[in-house]
Amino acid sequence: MTKVLGHWKLFSSDDKWDEYMRTLGINFVLRKVGNSITSYEEMKQNGDQWELNITSTFKNAHLKFKLGEEFDETTLDGRKCKSTFVIEGEDLVHYQKGIKPGEVDSKITRTRVDDETMTITLEAIGKDLTTVRTFKKYTP
Repeated sequence: MTKVLGHWKLFSSDDKWDEYMRTLGINFVLRKVGNSITSYEEMKQNGDQWELNITSTFKNAHLKFKLGEEFDETTLDGRKCKSTFVIEGEDLVHYQKGIKPGEVDSKITRTRVDDETMTITLEAIGKDLTTVRTFKKYTP
């Protein structure tokens, strides 16, 4: 599963991105930041060890993981969750489980659309809400 490896730059978000963030409990100020920043992702794999570097004009994150193994994650907006990455078909899927009662879980699916495009579909589990962000391949 190497289709999503490489460097990606946010190209667009659909009209449900803000609603998705609000559903997760992200406050107004952080949603405004989330709506205005440019985000970059770099996905690397070395054997069974994967790395996801997310950088933006606001905050950065670095995740190291093995497929199927749960780990502790602090999201860019500060939420703490239990995360697991798995392969489903041709997609890399990231499950985030909230730790606090009432927190919304997420399913984040990275799909390679073509040589230059990757979509990230974010689903608020149990809330009937999905948003799609489109990334384009780039050379840093």
